[in-house]
Amino acid sequence: MLIFNRQEDLKKHLRSVTKENTTIGFVPTMGALHQGHLSLIEKSLTENQVTVVSIFVNPTQFNNPEDLEKYPRTLEKDTQKIETVSKDVIIFAPSVEDIYEGNTTAKAFDFDGLENQMEGKHRPGHFDGVGTIVKRLFEIVNPTNAYFGEKDFQQLQIVKKMVEKHQMPVNVIGCPIYRESNGLAMSSRNERLTSQQKEDSSLIYKTLKTAKEKFGTESAKEITDWVESVFEKNPEFRLEYFQIADEEQLLPIDKKDNAKKYRAFIAVFINSIRLIDNISLN
Repeated sequence: MLIFNRQEDLKKHLRSVTKENTTIGFVPTMGALHQGHLSLIEKSLTENQVTVVSIFVNPTQFNNPEDLEKYPRTLEKDTQKIETVSKDVIIFAPSVEDIYEGNTTAKAFDFDGLENQMEGKHRPGHFDGVGTIVKRLFEIVNPTNAYFGEKDFQQLQIVKKMVEKHQMPVNVIGCPIYRESNGLAMSSRNERLTSQQKEDSSLIYKTLKTAKEKFGTESAKEITDWVESVFEKNPEFRLEYFQIADEEQLLPIDKKDNAKKYRAFIAVFINSIRLIDNISLN
């Protein structure tokens, strides 16, 4: 399996293996791969002639230095997991220096307000960091199709907006959330949970599923009040936010509009570990 650490080497290789109509599938990751990531890689392999997976913990999207420090880095294990799917995958695992060339700062982006909701409110600068790294990686890989999990649904919408505004020739594809057997959304951060915390965290998805049932008959405020009361009764968790928003603009619901698609979004701390999830409501 080919692994490149320098963007110049990757670009040179891609030039040598791609012809005019070759499609390149791209799965950008921060490593600590799980079955959700592997499902994105499998999808790319079935839909493209060449598949590239990046493994890069991007410092500019962390507004909490401790979170960046504790983020799992498991390149050897990640490589082995990718090999179980296919040895034909090209891995790009660059250094911070190679990507940022001595200037590790995020560029400022305008995502038409998508960046001001939910994650943007609670993680200042986060989406500038996401925009910076995804744009940079798209410029290096030049993918035809790029695959993102819907667990980070706000990020998915932001990447689509960036591609649209910068007129990048990339088809951004959202893929379903993969879950543990108890419903917990798969995440690299789950590696930091104890087995008991993992079990307890099934509460997050159970709460979202009940919110979805309630959406048919109750107002957004009633549902939000109920969700807050659930987490107040479970002191091992701290609810950061719960929000029902439309999928396109991510604005908090005002009154239900049957022409719009809505999602419920949630962010919860268990100890210092932050978990996010979402569910389609209609």
